[in-house]
Amino acid sequence: MFNKLLSYFNEDIAIDLGTAYSLVYIRGRGIVINEPSVVAINEKTGQVLAIGEEAKNMVGKTPAHIKAIKPLQRGVVSDFEIAEQMLKYFIDRAHQKKFISLFWPRVIIGIPCGVTEVEKKAVEDAAKSAGAREIFLIEEPIAAAIGARLPIQEAKGNFIIDVGGGTSEIAVISLGGIVSSKSLKIAGDQFNQDIINYMQENHKLLIGERSAEEVKIAIGQAVSQGEKKEASLRGRNLVKGLPEEIQVTSEDIRKAMEKSLNQIVEAVKVTIEETPPELLADIMTDGIHLVGGGSLLRGFDKLISQATGMSVKIIEDPLTAVVRGGGIVLENLDELKEILAESDTTEIIR
Repeated sequence: MFNKLLSYFNEDIAIDLGTAYSLVYIRGRGIVINEPSVVAINEKTGQVLAIGEEAKNMVGKTPAHIKAIKPLQRGVVSDFEIAEQMLKYFIDRAHQKKFISLFWPRVIIGIPCGVTEVEKKAVEDAAKSAGAREIFLIEEPIAAAIGARLPIQEAKGNFIIDVGGGTSEIAVISLGGIVSSKSLKIAGDQFNQDIINYMQENHKLLIGERSAEEVKIAIGQAVSQGEKKEASLRGRNLVKGLPEEIQVTSEDIRKAMEKSLNQIVEAVKVTIEETPPELLADIMTDGIHLVGGGSLLRGFDKLISQATGMSVKIIEDPLTAVVRGGGIVLENLDELKEILAESDTTEIIR
């Protein structure tokens, strides 16, 4: 009752705290923030110069004393203080339009499945220090499945693959819980690194992470397709030490990412092997559901379908599935509280 009363004076929020992008859902208003998980900081003064899109634009372009930092690596907090600053920025923005704000909000945060207690505590502590009154954690595959409107609370198998920036989450869900799952530290950021490595080894061209991401989005593909696309890549020739521009094809990008893509496919197969036959029968009928930015890689659904023999569907608006699912839980917290991840946090009144 007290929390319901407080909700009239505060805007509780759900956060998809991603390695590449962070999205924020405010109760009653929907998704209001979708920005890169990057913080630019002046190391001489400790001052935060920019957060989000502005900070991302500084990557690779700053003097030595200014660092553009990703406070999350492979789905978990790697820099506690910077993660706290980023969360505080999101929470403060959630309160910008409030005329009365007596208490800080309740916050739901998505976490990868299989994270350790230490990693959970790092997220909780950062959110507490940033001003959250009460923190709830939800495993990202469950949040994504809710965002995709899958019937996860029924006695029915729901297969979901969430390929984000830092991790790929593969899970079979039934009766509101995860039955079998795999969490890989292989996702969009690793694809970018694969492209960087491939260009160095095969074309002797040194490129940055931003260029790798842009060419992946422009012409990247998971399976060979009839039409070969081309794009220009600019970098430094490692032999001559001079700037160079080369043409690369979609097949080059596929070859660069092939090993990482195959590792995800193998994890999907292992998850299927560990799934009870009755749930597998449901999945064969309903198919596998893809969410996350990685699902938009051309032919990724086809690659998984060929490997598993099952239909694969990319859900509508896959980039926002996790935060939409967190928002649905936020709007129906009393009814859906049992699907949240276990947490030792207690309510904090400020």
